[in-house]
Amino acid sequence: MKILTIHGYGGNAENFACTSMRNLGFETISPQIFYDDHAPKEFLEQMRVKIREYDCKMVVGTSLGGFFALALGIEFNLPTFLVNPCLMPFLHLPRLGYKGDIHGFMRIFSTFTDVNPDNAFAVIGGEDEIIDTHDFTKKIIPNHVIVPDGKHSGGTLNLPEHFRNELKRRGII
Repeated sequence: MKILTIHGYGGNAENFACTSMRNLGFETISPQIFYDDHAPKEFLEQMRVKIREYDCKMVVGTSLGGFFALALGIEFNLPTFLVNPCLMPFLHLPRLGYKGDIHGFMRIFSTFTDVNPDNAFAVIGGEDEIIDTHDFTKKIIPNHVIVPDGKHSGGTLNLPEHFRNELKRRGII
C-alpha cells in the first residue's frame, strides 16, 4: 500500500512518521516541502496530484503536514494519521516566522467540519511545546492517543507502536 506522508513546517521528508510507516512495510511517498514557496491552495493541489499519481491509500501528516493531510483525507475519504497536527496554522505559523498570507489556511480549515471520525487518528504529545491547540484536535479527532511526556517531535511519541496498534485495529495489518 502506498502512503502519502507530509512533514511539518521547516521539517524533513524523512521524518519519524515517514520512517515509522516505511518500517511497518508501507511504500511512502514523502516530498520535501518548502511551505513558504506556495500558497496553501497551490500546495494542496500538488498533494492531490501526488495522491492520484501514486494511487495513495492513506495520508500521514506531522504538524502543519497534519493540517493538509486532514484536508486531503476528507476530500479523498482516506484513512488519515496525524502527528501533533497543527490544525490552526493561521494561529501558529505567524509565531514561527511564516510571512505568507494566512487566509488560504482559513478556507481549508472550513472543510474540517466534514471530517469522518472513523477515518482520522491522531497521536498527540502531552508536552507539545509548539502546538497549544490540541484541545480542538481532541474534539475533532475523537480517535486519538495522548503520549503524556511526548513533545512536538515525532521521535518522542513512539510512533511505530501507536501506528501499528491503529493499523491492527483497522484490519490493515
